[in-house]
Amino acid sequence: MNSISNEDKKPSCDSVINSVAYRNGKRLQDVTVEDISEVLKEPDTFVWLGLWQPEDAYMRSIQEEFGLHDLAIEDALTAHQRPKIEQYGESLFIVTHTAQKVNETIEYGETHLFLGKNFLITIRHGASSSYKEIRKHAEERPEMMSKGPGYALYCVLDSIVDNYLEILHQYTEQFDAIEKMMFQNTFNQQAVQQVYSLRRDLLSLRNAAVPMEDICNQLSHHFEELVPKSLRAYIRDVQDHANQVIRTTDDMREMLSNAMHVNLALVSVHQNEVVQRLAGWGAILAIPTVIFSLYGMNFKNMPELNDWWGYPVTLGVTVAGCAWLYWKLKRSGWL
Repeated sequence: MNSISNEDKKPSCDSVINSVAYRNGKRLQDVTVEDISEVLKEPDTFVWLGLWQPEDAYMRSIQEEFGLHDLAIEDALTAHQRPKIEQYGESLFIVTHTAQKVNETIEYGETHLFLGKNFLITIRHGASSSYKEIRKHAEERPEMMSKGPGYALYCVLDSIVDNYLEILHQYTEQFDAIEKMMFQNTFNQQAVQQVYSLRRDLLSLRNAAVPMEDICNQLSHHFEELVPKSLRAYIRDVQDHANQVIRTTDDMREMLSNAMHVNLALVSVHQNEVVQRLAGWGAILAIPTVIFSLYGMNFKNMPELNDWWGYPVTLGVTVAGCAWLYWKLKRSGWL
């Protein structure tokens, strides 16, 4: 899936995906960057601006229009930020990690968000699906959009965590396949490599979900002027989903570790069984080895030299001893 579709882009600036004003929950019109500061002065109106890896000069103009803090702008310009939520004056700066399936592999990106009383800015870096559908879904519920940019923030966070859950479902399918390979009594190097790779991927997903849980926890308990109480139940729902990702990844990583231990135990038991069989056959072969090495069987009328019955009796005793020992070992489970 391409991160940005051609129809998402605006001709004025490649970084701008969408810049829309909303009043009382209803979409008004697209807004140019130069007009944003004027639109923000209008009552019951907020602006939702979506950006894709903006350049420094453009972000400085955004800073002037929205009155954003210098430190937050510096962080927003640079990817590879740690997930966090920070308050700068009357606005919040939030960093989240996004996960996206690209060509059968999972790639991680970032979404930086600025939340104010009358604006929401989303800035995407790296792998991330378009937020066009998120905006469309939010616009279909004007009664919720009328609550302000806090609802738009919820829609973005909810979409990010939903992607976590979709990827987790794929990992669950891989886990089931690997688990079947691990419960064998032979060592499978490929299965062990897959276990290591899956545990690493699960850890990456967990590292993305853990900060999201903390961010939602802070949003649901603080910043009432930006996230009204009527939206906190929605934020807690996102938090629950993030917690579900964390618990499931922890459980799967532990089960994969246990499966490796079980596989090693099965391999060890199988090797012990092989050693037992070899030891059993070695004990059986020891009987003729001892008897034949004692007499040699190289001359007539053996043993005791001139006894004509010596040779057949010796063979009979040897065969009987081997048969008796085989029966005993078979009965005890060694063979």
